[in-house]
Amino acid sequence: MRQIGAELLLDELSIDDLKNAAAFGALSDEAMKYLLKNGQIHVLRKGETLIETGRPSGSFYIVLKGSLSYYQDANGHIEHIYDFHFGEAIGFVSMIALTPWPGTTIAASSSYVLEVNSDLFYTLHCEMPLDFGVLLINLSRELARRILGLIQTVAELKRDNP
Repeated sequence: MRQIGAELLLDELSIDDLKNAAAFGALSDEAMKYLLKNGQIHVLRKGETLIETGRPSGSFYIVLKGSLSYYQDANGHIEHIYDFHFGEAIGFVSMIALTPWPGTTIAASSSYVLEVNSDLFYTLHCEMPLDFGVLLINLSRELARRILGLIQTVAELKRDNP
């Protein structure tokens, strides 16, 4: 995994391209540039690990390009749980909950991710409160959709295994 600057990223992906990301929806251009400039942009090759189980959380990541697979230990078996794609956030729950990473995330393809640590998240809140509110709504909406998907999965499992 290596890092690149916002300028290099924006040579490949425009702000308009990134506005289609669920996490960035309705953010101002200024806020997006601020996050890209002050966050860390990581480039991962397929198979590289972004996050490992048990590591302290203090950041979340937004997929800017590519996809990442999330795995979790379930009673001694590593299970594939979810694939994160363009615009989705990884690790937001752990950062907010102040808990260690519960699973491992590995690049399923060549990927770019933006790391937003808790200091940057707080600074965005202070310096751009309206955009911070939009970002928080976007992240909350994504989380709510995942919860609804989990509820549906549990209901189907209960139906199939009474």
